[in-house]
Amino acid sequence: MIDKTATQHSQALDKGEYSSEELVSSYLDRARKCASLEMFNDLDEARIIEQAKQSDKRRKSGNALSALDGIPVAIKDNICDINEKTTCSSNFLKDYRSPYDATVIEKLKSAGAILYGRTNLDEFAMGSSTENSAFRTTRNPYDPDRVPGGSSGGSAAAVGSLSAPLALGSDTGGSIRQPASFCGIVGMKPTYGKVSRYGLVAFASSLDQIGPMALSVEDAAMLLHSIEGRDVRDSTSHPYADKHPTSAKVKPMTGKELKGKKVGVLFPDSSTEGFDASVLKACTDMRNWLEKQGCEVVEVQSKLWQYVIPIYYILATAEASSNLSRFDGIRYGTRSQQSNLQDLYVRSRTEGFGPEVKRRILLGTFVLSSGYFDAYYNSAQKARRMVRAEYLQFFKDLDFIVQPTSPTTAFKVGERAENPIAMYQSDLMTISVNLGGVPALSLPLGVDQDGLPVGMQITAPHFEEDKLFQFSAAVEKDFTLDRSGIVSKSY
Repeated sequence: MIDKTATQHSQALDKGEYSSEELVSSYLDRARKCASLEMFNDLDEARIIEQAKQSDKRRKSGNALSALDGIPVAIKDNICDINEKTTCSSNFLKDYRSPYDATVIEKLKSAGAILYGRTNLDEFAMGSSTENSAFRTTRNPYDPDRVPGGSSGGSAAAVGSLSAPLALGSDTGGSIRQPASFCGIVGMKPTYGKVSRYGLVAFASSLDQIGPMALSVEDAAMLLHSIEGRDVRDSTSHPYADKHPTSAKVKPMTGKELKGKKVGVLFPDSSTEGFDASVLKACTDMRNWLEKQGCEVVEVQSKLWQYVIPIYYILATAEASSNLSRFDGIRYGTRSQQSNLQDLYVRSRTEGFGPEVKRRILLGTFVLSSGYFDAYYNSAQKARRMVRAEYLQFFKDLDFIVQPTSPTTAFKVGERAENPIAMYQSDLMTISVNLGGVPALSLPLGVDQDGLPVGMQITAPHFEEDKLFQFSAAVEKDFTLDRSGIVSKSY
């Protein structure tokens, strides 16, 4: 049953075709077979089975809590759960237990979802390959010699390998969408402020957003429907999160509805450096599909997107430097055995943080330092406002913007580990979405010559998640990824 979608599982549970306990047992068996992919930091089987038993009791008495009741949802290990360690894949928090649940965890528990393990990530969500984890290197289910993307690589690999039907990730500069593209699944970053960040361990607070990862567009919508909403505990939670709720059920746009839709495209051509031939082919296929549906295809010309990587890495590292200052070895986390207070601070952070986190703290501290604050941080803030304004201008005339999710398919483990700049280029196509605060979804659009998935990113105006899902579902119908090879694959 592992190749079914979460929506299909929900319907089967309603009909009594199988129980939640049988369902999670199937996924746990699959996770064991895929253990060499190193997707989970922790998978508490006893807790998972007990949750399933409680769900079955509710269904038997006719008291199912929601469509998600009894369905497993893997959780990225930077989202706080009072019953589990929250490690952020860092030695600094290797034994940390949160005293409270994140808002999204509260909502999933209220919906009866099975909290299904803690997935690996780049340490503190800083990376694009899940190679920066302090504990393990997660592998791509389509080719274990390749990365699953990052930072939500564990969640993407868990869904992509059919070890879980659903997962939560967090997205700061593409950390849901890029691994979704690499692992052949749907990954969606909601409008900034639509999903509460309360209980998400902060990387860059003005950019971070929790979102769904799933096998289908409808599954992603169902999961987003369960976790979204205004939260007074999160000062960046937006009032529109309640005024524009996402429908749990997706009706794909019909041919009549697609006809005349104005779709902006940002497609590279053969002369553009750094793009795989398979990505260029996917762009051609997408353009042909749009034209066949009668959409009006408009070439998008941005004056700012060529600058988004430096804008992002100034803002994100500055906020990381500030957010991670709380990890001092005094209040919680790793504490070095030092008698001198200053040495305690220095040694605790030196021993607790990995090299990529240290690199970003140093960069962020530099751009915030006296004499450089205006030249770097303030200038980047002004540029970010310009990116957002440009999106608002685009969407006055366009319904959607389509572009590749990543310039390449999944690269080999270790290929970019020693070259941070090359690694940062992985975020080239996704970062502007975070700077603009708009919603975007990565959708599988075929495979390359090696059988590796290629993802296409679809972006919509602020709080237009329903339209984004409806349009993406229409695309999905004609570009369904064949997962039969994954079902039969043994690792």
